[in-house]
Amino acid sequence: MTTVGVEEEYMLLDPATGRLVALAEKVRAAAGLEPFVTTQEIQSELLQAQVEVATPVCESLEEVGGHLLRLRLAVTGAAEAYGCRVMAGGTPPLRQPLPVPVTDQVRYRAIQRQAPQLVVEQLVNGMHVHVAVPDRPMGVEVLNRIRVWLPILTAMAANSPFWDGRDTGFASWRTVVFDRWPVSGLPPAFADGADYDARVGRLLATGVIRDTRQLYWQARLSDSYPTIEVRSLDVQLRADEAVMFAGLVRALVVTAMNEARTGLASPDLPPELADLAMWQAARYGLSGELVLPTGEPCRAGDAVARLTEYVGPALEEAGDGREITSLVDRLLRQGTGADRQRRALESGGLEAVIDLLTEAESGACGEAAWRGGPQDDCSGLGEHRSSG
Repeated sequence: MTTVGVEEEYMLLDPATGRLVALAEKVRAAAGLEPFVTTQEIQSELLQAQVEVATPVCESLEEVGGHLLRLRLAVTGAAEAYGCRVMAGGTPPLRQPLPVPVTDQVRYRAIQRQAPQLVVEQLVNGMHVHVAVPDRPMGVEVLNRIRVWLPILTAMAANSPFWDGRDTGFASWRTVVFDRWPVSGLPPAFADGADYDARVGRLLATGVIRDTRQLYWQARLSDSYPTIEVRSLDVQLRADEAVMFAGLVRALVVTAMNEARTGLASPDLPPELADLAMWQAARYGLSGELVLPTGEPCRAGDAVARLTEYVGPALEEAGDGREITSLVDRLLRQGTGADRQRRALESGGLEAVIDLLTEAESGACGEAAWRGGPQDDCSGLGEHRSSG
């Protein structure tokens, strides 16, 4: 079984004002209490109002869901102990009157010196999915094949419409914010592993980026693990939605590996069309047309169907077909996180949006959906908790 792991980023909000609070180190220390949570599973991030969690390597989506739920509950409990709440959205609805302090690490201080205003505005939360690949040459083959599907995944995962108290008009404003760094956006196509390494080496030689962690492509090879890391997703409101994307990304990578082994040519999408496709995904999410890997425009629902059909055999092989199909169907019915945030704004203003983003239940409920139970049933919570 091809293994998978997930990282999620969250922000910490003051429940009275809805603004960010710089309590990440205290929350991280309180949440990282073994044996329930290890220190490696809850990590610091660029800004002191942000924490990141990382699951262990998982073979099944049930494992992914169990670990994510355990980690979400740990961080939520630690935050409550310090009087703040955990926000599972790609951007905070409200900006800060003053910049959030940078985490006191050499690397983060260097990034702040390089791009001070970008760091001030790096108030974004993503979800990263790592999928195992056998070696770097195969990793490059996979990158070349999955890059054209990332806009559709980005549209499905859109969960960041608000910025500075206003609707940006974009479903994933996080995608726009992240696209301002020197090496960002969709990865280019590479000839092979040697080409990948040579081109990354040239980027590093400029001194503009300090290390490969500043390759902010929407997908990249990991230097720390033998994985492909897909980084194009906003963090999700619910843990079961994160599980859905972990399953889709794994199936996409497996499909790409199978195509590479059979010698099927990788898709040829010109860079200008690839960039346009990602912009369109960030702008509309699932509420407008998307651009297919062929470069053709397509209704969003049909584009999602194309993706699920493309990865269908890999989903079935992993035993994930029924669960992922159910979760994708629910997404198409209920809308993306951006759609739900906008509905909350319409019904109850920014306070309702903040409540939606910080509901403790948002990490727990809905887990039954990928296990075949009722969509809004929280029974079995103890079972998921113990599975971590």
